[in-house]
Amino acid sequence: MWPSSFDFSVFSTSLLTSSLILLIALLVLRALVARLLRQKISSIELRRRWLVQSNNAFVLLLLLGLVFIWGEELRTLALSVVAIAVAFVVATKELILCVMGSILKTGARSFKVGDRIQIKDFRGDVIDQNLLATTILEVGPGKLTHQRTGRMTVIPNSLFVAEPVINESFTSDYILHVFTVPYPREADWPQAQKALLQSAMRHTAPYLDEVRNYMQRISLSRGLDVPSVEPRVTIQVPDAEQIHLVVRIPTKTQQRNQIEQAILSDVLIGEQALQDDTTANN
Repeated sequence: MWPSSFDFSVFSTSLLTSSLILLIALLVLRALVARLLRQKISSIELRRRWLVQSNNAFVLLLLLGLVFIWGEELRTLALSVVAIAVAFVVATKELILCVMGSILKTGARSFKVGDRIQIKDFRGDVIDQNLLATTILEVGPGKLTHQRTGRMTVIPNSLFVAEPVINESFTSDYILHVFTVPYPREADWPQAQKALLQSAMRHTAPYLDEVRNYMQRISLSRGLDVPSVEPRVTIQVPDAEQIHLVVRIPTKTQQRNQIEQAILSDVLIGEQALQDDTTANN
């Protein structure tokens, strides 16, 4: 369907007549020039060259004449085409952004199916991705929990154009997992720090050498410094009333939550047993 702004006078008799007159005039003039060249130029090669150049000149004159005759109508048609193109871009803006986001994340190799990612408030394991959207299985609640909630989230790829992506599965098989355990300032946090480190060492000992070799291979292939993989417990003081014990452990990507819960259970159950013994003795 033609837009309403298109002027159908392009098919008017006057314009068609003018175009026909121009064509006939140029054909007659071309025939006269060809006859004149054949009579005046005896050299076959030179005559052929002039005939070719004159033919090209007549074609150029024909095109210029048609543009001059149809100029107003062509301008109206061009404006209509531009208006349609602008309307199409505005109507499909989100789809275009989704396609651009898909190209961006593919070109940057931000993540792949199976990786755990976070973008804005969305966090989960990637289970599908296509040209328009990326599907994840939600992990939470919050940013520090590593269990699936059972909900599926479909993220439009347009988000990847303007928002940073956090890939929690950068090293694939093994990762360095970090979690925080808060303690009151007056509590026996040095003992808790020691218990956390002992538990972390016990749970990671069976595969610690394997993680160390894996990290060395990753570092060599990507040109990075080899990170230390030994479990560690560091101290942070967010305010005057609390001590945060920050635990970092190497673990298999799919077992981070299980190892974290096992370490916390060891320490907290041990503390509870110690408190019970103290209460009983008193």
